[in-house]
Amino acid sequence: MAQAEKGRLNYRCPSCFLRDLDIDMFFDKDKGEYYCIRCQYTGTEEDVLAKNQLARVRYRAMGKRFTEEEFDL
Repeated sequence: MAQAEKGRLNYRCPSCFLRDLDIDMFFDKDKGEYYCIRCQYTGTEEDVLAKNQLARVRYRAMGKRFTEEEFDL
């Protein structure tokens, strides 16, 4: 395998991210794909972006402040 290097953007591994692990992926220029050194996930840029979008569903309300009126107490 070629020398590991970061891609132009720091993509997070979708497989690790779903398990609450924040692992950056590396880019292999020869194969044109990203890979994770922790869980052996590999995929194209489009595949990584699509799966990271699924993981964002978990954190969609992270920046929202909830008040007592929004809950059924």
